[in-house]
Amino acid sequence: MKILLTAFDPFGGADVNPAMEAVKLVKNSVAGADIIKLEVPTVFGKSIDTVEAAMKEHMPDVVFCIGQAGGRFGLHPERVAINVDDARIPDNEGKQPIDIPVFDDGEPAYFSLLPVKAMVQAIRGAGLPSSVSNTAGTFVCNHLMYGVLYHIHKSYPSMRGGFMHVPYSPQQTVNLADAPSMSIENIAKGIEAAISAIVYNDTDIRAVGGKEF
Repeated sequence: MKILLTAFDPFGGADVNPAMEAVKLVKNSVAGADIIKLEVPTVFGKSIDTVEAAMKEHMPDVVFCIGQAGGRFGLHPERVAINVDDARIPDNEGKQPIDIPVFDDGEPAYFSLLPVKAMVQAIRGAGLPSSVSNTAGTFVCNHLMYGVLYHIHKSYPSMRGGFMHVPYSPQQTVNLADAPSMSIENIAKGIEAAISAIVYNDTDIRAVGGKEF
């Protein structure tokens, strides 16, 4: 199995993105799957184009995208991506789309093709906090998740794809009172646990996982 593992570059004025730093630490082979790592620009449009080009080049079995969600506690596999860009801040090229679709011909939403509840179970089994998230936001993270699933549904029906948010790293919270964080090493450990669940579960498990976000 080949897994394309992506993460964003730093954005919003930050010097580091814990998603990318953790992906760098992920082993090149996890649960027998070969891991192909890709850094993605935090830019509307360009992020999807970058990942779709890698999908076309590598033809992975799975596309697993990682992004930072500052303020969240734990690792959160995303259940759904919606067809809207509504940026609270500009991206890394100054674009700030407001209330426009990701793709005009796309569905209103696409659900993750990854076993999100099995991933949560595996991450918790590795000793780390995790829960399913029901909103990927409306910034570039949701944009990329939606774009990956759009291309899978249109052109790559044998692939699976999805997204997971990770928290701040400790260095990002020095001046942020009470903001949750997790070490880069533990984020990488959680990503590897999630990958193992992806490898071992073609379909998701049935488990309680309702949550407000």
